[in-house]
Amino acid sequence: MSETTQSASAPVGRRERKKAATRQALADAALNLFLQHGYDAVGIRDIADAADVSTTTLFKHFPVKEALVFDEDADQEAKLLAAVRERAEGQSIPAALREHALLHRVRSEDDEEGFAAFFELIENTPALRDYAQNMWLRHEASLAHVIADETNRPADDPDCAALAHFTLEATRVAHGRSDARTVVTRAFDLLEHGWAGITARD
Repeated sequence: MSETTQSASAPVGRRERKKAATRQALADAALNLFLQHGYDAVGIRDIADAADVSTTTLFKHFPVKEALVFDEDADQEAKLLAAVRERAEGQSIPAALREHALLHRVRSEDDEEGFAAFFELIENTPALRDYAQNMWLRHEASLAHVIADETNRPADDPDCAALAHFTLEATRVAHGRSDARTVVTRAFDLLEHGWAGITARD
């Protein structure tokens, strides 16, 4: 690689890192303020001031206030879809999704308290609850389309839609349980083998 190419690419890397750091600072500041004072009591300027940026900068990263709480939305969806597209050769789609869920979506006991506070904030705030539901439905639709594409089925195939729906529900069912990993594992066993396969082993 030439020196010219290196010098041109380095600033881009620094800019991207700076943008990512600013985005993270805004999300952290927003969540801390929301947890301390409540979502409705915190304004956009309060968040921008806490992160030491302008409100214009804030809106460049987060177009609406609700998005500050779900700053990992796009990344989570990308990882979910990649779990299907990039699964190991011979691995079933339910098995790949189970692996993804256990790796990325099942919380450990160490962060359960903070996660519970996060969920309580969402459940007690109608605007966040609605935003989360729309986000959930978007992830479900995207996952259904990828499953259909990977299995050469129509984009609106109901079997793919059902698998996508219950994949996302599996981690919701496990939330707050001490045996969350076992619950998720059994849920995906059910998706892969059906009820008869589960009861045969009980």
